Amino acid sequence: MEGGALRVILDRGAKKQYGKLNEPDLSRITGAINDLKEEPPKGDIEPLGNRGNQRRLRIGGYRILFEMQRDFILVTNIERRGQAYKKKTRGKK
Repeated sequence: MEGGALRVILDRGAKKQYGKLNEPDLSRITGAINDLKEEPPKGDIEPLGNRGNQRRLRIGGYRILFEMQRDFILVTNIERRGQAYKKKTRGKK
C-alpha cells in the first residue's frame, strides 16, 4: 500500500475480514484502502449519521466502515452490504 498523507490502520476484526476475501474482491478492496490514504480520502464515502465520526466507503457490494482520526484512518469493518451495518457495537451480535 503506497504513500499518501494519511495512514490506514485495520483493527483486529477488519484484518480478519480482509484475510477472508477472495482474489477479485481482495484487489478491489486493497485499491480502495489505498485511496483512503489520499488527502482528502477518495471514493464513495458517506458519514454514518448516528455513529459519531464513522464513515462508510462503498466498493460494489462491499462496505468498509472506518473512523477518521487526526493522523490516521481506523478501518473497523469490511463486509458485504447486508452484513456491514448489522453490528451495532463491537463484540455483540
